[in-house]
Amino acid sequence: MITAFISSAIPLGVPLLYGSTGEIVTEKSGHLNLGIPGIMYVGGIGGVIGAFLYELACGNDIANMNPALAILIPLLCSIGGAILMGLLYSFLTVTLRVNQNVTGLALTTFGIGLGNFFGGSLIKLVDSDMPSIVLTKTSSFFRASLPFADDLGWFGEIFLSHDFLTYLSIVVALVVSFVLNRTRVGLNLRAVGENPATADAAGIHVTRYKYVATCLGSAIAGLGGLQYVMAYANGVWSNDAFGDRGWMAIALVIFALWKPTMAIFGSFLFGALCNANNYINGLGDATQELFKMLPYVVTIIVLVITSMRKKREHQPPQGLGLPYFREER
Repeated sequence: MITAFISSAIPLGVPLLYGSTGEIVTEKSGHLNLGIPGIMYVGGIGGVIGAFLYELACGNDIANMNPALAILIPLLCSIGGAILMGLLYSFLTVTLRVNQNVTGLALTTFGIGLGNFFGGSLIKLVDSDMPSIVLTKTSSFFRASLPFADDLGWFGEIFLSHDFLTYLSIVVALVVSFVLNRTRVGLNLRAVGENPATADAAGIHVTRYKYVATCLGSAIAGLGGLQYVMAYANGVWSNDAFGDRGWMAIALVIFALWKPTMAIFGSFLFGALCNANNYINGLGDATQELFKMLPYVVTIIVLVITSMRKKREHQPPQGLGLPYFREER
């Protein structure tokens, strides 16, 4: 039971890891992007559209599908849709200097509405009895695991039986951590987030860094939506099926103290907490709902503790959420 619990908790945490890593990149540039839930939603529906069109072009026959294209097309569509959302957010908050909180919330509403519109349109095209789109053929390529995982017992089931997007999420988080802490680009990005006026005076192109960081963070977050649909949900898209994963990813940023390596641990912890109610028998519906609150409760506790300690490395960037006017330097 412990092995099954851990192995089932990991896929729950992967979308959170993508979303939190993308949000960390964005927040390091000084922008609080509350549109992550909508961006993840668009990333998911983008991958669904790409997979749907490719399966249609292949006559819905898996024998005619190229494994590389079956993965690459939804992947590029997901990233492309997420980047467009990031560009929209950047244009509004960086160029037009619109309030970041309002823009992010509007982007979440817009992204979910956009995803539901295209999802509903595809559902009508397939004329399905169920209000969903089933892409099991494409999903089978995404969910492929290492062939020797079953031969390694509990170790293989826990660590080696997952889809490639799960391992990619860890690699992306580690690469982001290295770039932020060990490269000149990361140093410049952190300078922009801490004090854009000083960074601008030092010759750093503040606008460019904000745009690139937001779009890159959005692309990473979009992969979380793709992983949820193609790997966790087995290729089944249903409107409004994402739940609160996008908001949990934003909460995870606080829990991880704006560190991508901590987000790896935190995402799988959040996945385990979300999965706990499924393994505790004899509880009523109300008690199970209380267990679903655990990730948020843990985040609040961490926030209180870090606020009391007041260590600088545990605080968000000083310029987070503040608009930058170059004329006021």
